[in-house]
Amino acid sequence: MEKNNEKLQRAKERLKELKGFYWHLAAYIGVNSFISISSIIGRMSNGANFLDVLDFGTFAVWIFWGIGLFFHGMKVFSYNPIFSKEWEKRQIQKFMEKDRQEAEKFGRNGR
Repeated sequence: MEKNNEKLQRAKERLKELKGFYWHLAAYIGVNSFISISSIIGRMSNGANFLDVLDFGTFAVWIFWGIGLFFHGMKVFSYNPIFSKEWEKRQIQKFMEKDRQEAEKFGRNGR
């Protein structure tokens, strides 16, 4: 019974993380669209032509916020090319082997 509760809690936490990512994505699209459209309309009303307003400043927020959104997505969808599950297993094995060697070094049988 306790195992089922743990699984349910993990599933609820996973769902919470997923919903958080989708809200972040919706805010990203909504806020950046509003900022970009307002900027383009405002600058064009001051006499700039359409191609002049499509500069880095118009899309800077999209780019920098997009980097944060990308890393948020990597975390939520459990994609980590640097610290993969295999890397974690190798590190655990390495630490366990080191502990075993330390125990043997000081005459303990690892007990």
